[in-house]
Amino acid sequence: MAETMVESRKTTAKANLEVFSATLQELAKDDRNILVVTSDSRGSGKLIPFGQKFPEQHIEVGIAEQNLVGVAAGLASTGKKVFAVSPACFLSARALEQIKNDVAYSDNPVNLIGISAGVSYGALGSTHHSLHDFAVLRAINNITVVAPADPFETEQAIRKAAATPSPFYLRFGKKAMPLLVAEETDFEFGKGRMIRKGKDITLIATGETVYPAKQAAERLEAEAGLSATVISMHTIKPLDYNLLERVATTGKPIVTIEEHSVYGGLGEACASYLLQHNFHNRFKIMGIPDEYTVTGSQTEIFNHYGLTESGILQEALRLLE
Repeated sequence: MAETMVESRKTTAKANLEVFSATLQELAKDDRNILVVTSDSRGSGKLIPFGQKFPEQHIEVGIAEQNLVGVAAGLASTGKKVFAVSPACFLSARALEQIKNDVAYSDNPVNLIGISAGVSYGALGSTHHSLHDFAVLRAINNITVVAPADPFETEQAIRKAAATPSPFYLRFGKKAMPLLVAEETDFEFGKGRMIRKGKDITLIATGETVYPAKQAAERLEAEAGLSATVISMHTIKPLDYNLLERVATTGKPIVTIEEHSVYGGLGEACASYLLQHNFHNRFKIMGIPDEYTVTGSQTEIFNHYGLTESGILQEALRLLE
């Protein structure tokens, strides 16, 4: 069945949240220990079909994110495989104390699912943007932080998280995403995924910014005759330091791209490691700057801050000059 699901996605783009829901439904058919806890987020989490098919495996707590995490931790402590689903902006802020103490410190294997992450809520404004979640959760011990980039990474991440008895935070946006490569490679938490190999510059992206990074690399080759390595760094913590060292050893420039504040996310994690290990590559962090974020759709916000094919291309050319 898993192979069929992946095959069906090779022709059309699909929102990672839809893949998350479909994968969870498939797993729940054969495992009654899989439970979903939501905070009035069934619709936005694409989980209405799950609740209809498995009503005894779905718990609704209402708009109460602290309760959501506390209930999920309690269920996980009894051996249940729990997916706690809530908008990323609220899950990683309102319920941060419960994540820190009830999940991570208490070592309860809850899968925290941050939906509509980054600027997916767009026009709802800064209150609904999640540009801090990488930063705050990277600072908490005993939690793996993951932002899948495409349907393949999403499906694999959900399957592996369900089978792994440790805390996870998995971050999903709303946009339909195509498969990044035709032939899928192995997926492993903490191991970046090589999307494209090049020799002139490295683009390291995560989540929904990986696809525009890949597009930028294709244009860089077509228009300037330069080749770029593109990496999907789906696991923000633990970071793939071995892969980071390999690309840094070439001495070529590195650009990181993320739908997150430039403070505390993928870029600063990479920069901190490289500097402390005596790498001095030309380096650029692309993300959301420290300012009042503009209001608009995700596409409009990406355009404004240059998190696009053209914006990434221009940053790459500037570093290569």
